[in-house]
Amino acid sequence: MKTFNLSIILVLCISFGSCSNSNNKSSEKAEKSLSNKKIIGYVAGWKGVDTSLIQAEKLTHINYAFANVVDGLVTEGEGRFDQDKENIEKLHSLKIKNPNLKILISIGGWTWSKGFSDAVLSPESRQVFTNSAIEYLIRHDLDGLDFDWEYPGMQGDGNVYREVDRENFVFMLQSVREALDSLEDISGKYYLSTIASAGFKSYLDVNDLRSAQQYLDFINIMTYDFVGPGTDTTAHHSNLFNPKENGRSAAQAVFDHVEAGVPIEKLVLGIAFYGKSWKNVHPENNGLYQVGEWNRTFPFKEIQTFESQAGFQRFWDDESKAPFLWNSAQKIFLSYEDPESIAAKVDFILQNNLGGAMFWEYNEDSDDKSLLNAIYQNMHKP
Repeated sequence: MKTFNLSIILVLCISFGSCSNSNNKSSEKAEKSLSNKKIIGYVAGWKGVDTSLIQAEKLTHINYAFANVVDGLVTEGEGRFDQDKENIEKLHSLKIKNPNLKILISIGGWTWSKGFSDAVLSPESRQVFTNSAIEYLIRHDLDGLDFDWEYPGMQGDGNVYREVDRENFVFMLQSVREALDSLEDISGKYYLSTIASAGFKSYLDVNDLRSAQQYLDFINIMTYDFVGPGTDTTAHHSNLFNPKENGRSAAQAVFDHVEAGVPIEKLVLGIAFYGKSWKNVHPENNGLYQVGEWNRTFPFKEIQTFESQAGFQRFWDDESKAPFLWNSAQKIFLSYEDPESIAAKVDFILQNNLGGAMFWEYNEDSDDKSLLNAIYQNMHKP
């Protein structure tokens, strides 16, 4: 039974004027068929939006990051209302170049997931939370909601978390899905509901993705950050495969999600547009799987310049389908993605009938957009 208050939707539609009729309702519904592969780009709002740099024709969805959860409500980030409004309006203008482009708000993220557990703790609080999410969607005339709760049932960035998050996460998604369906009854437009999920099995162990997925159009798996700060041994951070027993990989994360009850066609594989580095690395095996000190992350636009610098040498790990850079003089090791590793991932997506690819984050690509182009060209190759 639907619990969402339809009168609230009606008031919001009148107030914000955003519930216009769809020109082609059947084409909106077709989104649920997942027949076309998705290319989903996250855009970080705090970096601003320059539409001249966004190749909208190569994207199917943009997830604008982030909305916050404050006092049980989905809201713009503190001090960011005007900036978010302007940025989202700019993103909407990209539909001139790509009328089929979908714009979603991503809610939460690593830093702003602290309010989720409290917000969805009771039926009453979930109702308030749902209302605020729908209000946000209407206020910005969005095509859907992407929930990036990091993580239900797990602490994440010092978050409040509870064992009951497992059930409440599903109840939240059900409440939102029913509200979006009620909004569709009024507007004639289908609205998307998606999540970002973790690329490690312990997340699946404390959550019920089998139940959650029935309320979701697709699930973006964050198949990266397998290693990073706190890791004193170098490794690939976003490798497709892993030859090590019980080693983490993108493929393993996908298969773990399938085992947890998610249809594989609903899964979207994550790609990192940044790399991770270590310093003072032992030189054996060109620095791969060696002891070192965590250094920092680099956007791909910087990594691309390293590839041509004296001292840095690119290596390809064919077992993992991942590149890395090694500087023997400076003892620096850097794990990253490049067009070759992306081609391997897109082949995996196509061969296994995944829903598509997503990436974090658009502004970290090179000026010539070589990573986005690698996704697009391999996704659409003959």
